[in-house]
Amino acid sequence: MTADRSGLLGVYLNDHLAGAMGGGELAKRLAGAHAGTSAERDLVQLARDVHDDRAALVQVMRDLDIAITRWKGVLAIVAERAGRLKLNDRFLRRSPLSSVVELEAMRLGVEGKLAGWRALLLVADAEPRLDRAGLTALVERAEQQITLLEILHRQAVADALQG
Repeated sequence: MTADRSGLLGVYLNDHLAGAMGGGELAKRLAGAHAGTSAERDLVQLARDVHDDRAALVQVMRDLDIAITRWKGVLAIVAERAGRLKLNDRFLRRSPLSSVVELEAMRLGVEGKLAGWRALLLVADAEPRLDRAGLTALVERAEQQITLLEILHRQAVADALQG
């Protein structure tokens, strides 16, 4: 891989790492917000999986000798926290719409993560340091996460908007 392409891959993976950090915070918040509900177990597992996916990305970056740009992760966490401030007419407690919007945001993040894993699979053709089998497993897990988020989103919409 040329130095220029390696640099671009570093920027790309650091952007994904920042997204993974923000997504991890959102996943933990969703799990906590649904404590005691039928969705709790699935959301706790999702939060664990998102954490594991972030760790897998860090390992990929180490395998490729790509330095982590920490300030991007800090900005992602700040953005996730700012995203908690919604103009939903409820300042002291969650709106019924909070879960709908947060599940949509989580789905967007997982879709981006899936695209990233798929991109790395393409890069793996020319980069022997990438583990194709591991990346394929990450693709499959992201696809399962999207399916779960779709189910949870439908339920959240029914709870919030269909009465």
